[in-house]
Amino acid sequence: MTDPGDLPIPEPPEDGRRERALLARKWAYLLGGIGYVPLVHASFEAELTALLDALCAEVYESGQEHSPGSTGSLEAAGARLAELNCASGQAITVTMGVLGKGLLTLPEFQPAEEFAERVVGVLGALAASVVVAAQNATLAQQESLKLSMLKAVRDAKYELRTAQARFDEVATSSASGILVTDLDGTLVTVNAAAGVMLGHAPDELTGRDLFELVHPDYKLVLREDYRALLTGEVERIKQSQRLLHRDGEPVSVSLTASLLRGAGDEPSHFVTVVEDGTELSLLQNELSRQALHDVLTGLPNRQCFGTRMENLLGGADPELGVTLLRLELDSFAVVRNGLGERAAEQLLIAVAKQLKSVMAKEKALLSRFDGAEFAVLVENGPDTPDPVRLVHELRQALTEPTYVDGHGLALSVSIGVVNRPAQDSEAADLLRESHQALRRAKANGHGQWELFHPEQNRLDRETDALAAIMPGAFEHGDVEARYRPLVRLADGAVHGVEVQLSWDPPGVGPLSDQHCRRLAETTGLMLPLGEWLLGTGCRQVGWWRQRLDRDLRMLISLSPHQAADTDLLTRLVGVLEETRFPAERLLVELPMLALAADLGETRDNLGALADLGVRPVISVRGLGDGALALVADLPVHGVRLDCGLLDGIAPDSPVAGLLRDLPELAHRTGADVIVDGLTTADQARFWLAAGAELAVGDHYGGPCRPDELAGVFGDRGQEEPPA
Repeated sequence: MTDPGDLPIPEPPEDGRRERALLARKWAYLLGGIGYVPLVHASFEAELTALLDALCAEVYESGQEHSPGSTGSLEAAGARLAELNCASGQAITVTMGVLGKGLLTLPEFQPAEEFAERVVGVLGALAASVVVAAQNATLAQQESLKLSMLKAVRDAKYELRTAQARFDEVATSSASGILVTDLDGTLVTVNAAAGVMLGHAPDELTGRDLFELVHPDYKLVLREDYRALLTGEVERIKQSQRLLHRDGEPVSVSLTASLLRGAGDEPSHFVTVVEDGTELSLLQNELSRQALHDVLTGLPNRQCFGTRMENLLGGADPELGVTLLRLELDSFAVVRNGLGERAAEQLLIAVAKQLKSVMAKEKALLSRFDGAEFAVLVENGPDTPDPVRLVHELRQALTEPTYVDGHGLALSVSIGVVNRPAQDSEAADLLRESHQALRRAKANGHGQWELFHPEQNRLDRETDALAAIMPGAFEHGDVEARYRPLVRLADGAVHGVEVQLSWDPPGVGPLSDQHCRRLAETTGLMLPLGEWLLGTGCRQVGWWRQRLDRDLRMLISLSPHQAADTDLLTRLVGVLEETRFPAERLLVELPMLALAADLGETRDNLGALADLGVRPVISVRGLGDGALALVADLPVHGVRLDCGLLDGIAPDSPVAGLLRDLPELAHRTGADVIVDGLTTADQARFWLAAGAELAVGDHYGGPCRPDELAGVFGDRGQEEPPA
């Protein structure tokens, strides 16, 4: 066995030496009062001091990066405690209580919150090591006992008195219960430990049938096991069992039975050794509880919540049903990154307490999932508030500031709600539905909530299914490029083309460019898809320019993800070099929302594009989004206006007057105006009079394949480019 004193132990800080010594002294004092320790107190205290140093080293080691800790040292520590007779349930409880509190008061483990999880892990491993060491010692003792008994029986003809004396000594001093029966199960010898377990004096049990002491549910099975042992089908019985105490209560034991043979190697007796399993069961139950609960908040974790949810669904009122709420703190990363992990953990603890307080009057099951996500399952009763009221109460409680280190912390919360699902709904389905509702709530911004609707869920699932299969469709060439004319309003001549995405999934129908982009953004496909679209468009437009000898421009839009991509310039330069497309003939549209929010590298990318010679364009979708104010500060070549701004507006209305002023405002910054979505000649005349230069829309032609666009360019454009 490895001596814990030989383990590599980091030196404690100077102010921690005395605290360690005091903690070891307290530990030794409390353990020494429980039972017999085979050492003088000074030596025992020195042993525990060495063990304490080893445990401190394990706490340090478990926190080191790339280091899982040394399980061997903990096994050695557990074995040493077992050797010192400190492996009983009471001793383990004292050890866990003293060290659980004491370690976190040592100066080297401050602040305690940072070391709490390590200390719990090390103490849990120590407890398990003690139990394993005790079990091994018990098994070794049982094996030794069996060998002693076998030898005593075999030598009984010559040394009966000596063998009987040895057996009596072993049985009397053993902490395990020993029951010797004849071959029909009648007890002939019972030691004191077995009597204590069963609440009888040993002589009260002698002469009784062993199987009368077995719980009725297990009696017949155990009889069959003993018959198998007698016939030689098995060499030993080793199993968990339930015996009956004198008061009728079941006693959980670990039972090991062997067959004793006498003269001529004939079976003579059964010897049964039983070990009280109550303390071990309690420890196992506690470890199981910790595995099913969140260490930080004490709430059931996701696994426990799902299991208990299955049971609660079956017992819910068939009329009122249940309500499941899925909550997530908005911008939780801001607290964690700005104030540190401790503040974030304290906030989560406070949120758990607030949830318990709000739901105290309801029959509810609470859980903490991953990160800042919680779940609440309410068994609806006659007085249970409707979902709107529940959400209101939860949001009101969670907006109350929680003070951590002098900072008042309060975050908004997004909530997804599933109310009164079908009675035969399964827990997994409800969890998925609540997650979908939460996802939709978060898509609407912070502090929002959404009620699950089956029809909306169906549409969301169809959208998610399309997003999931889109990468495969792109890989197989089913996602294609489409082109529409970019026309000069002054004379109707084709100035260039806009390249867009098109996909026609089987059974769904053609999807627009915007629909394709939303799906691609969902899975992160937009970056490689956008690079492919740019390259395809540059090659096609370059071929048209060569064949038609016309100075065609190409317009391509970027999604917010693309606009903020740190590798945007690298991707674009690579495509331009590969296709030899002139940068000054490329118009790249960036979404105004990404610029206004300054997402990622969006503003830097715009400036880099302009420096490269590319013509940046900003899209404007409304009157109040402030896009034109951005134009004055950025190197923007064009502004793209939505023709839909004209819908339902009288030509002489004040709003129409504002729209007429937009091109002039853009011109003052040096930007041209592109109008999107023109469908009528009247709209074309309006924007031409307002001063707009370019336009796209169905009035001039919708998105189409290259061969379909050939008629716009003339006969020479009808030929296809070479592969």
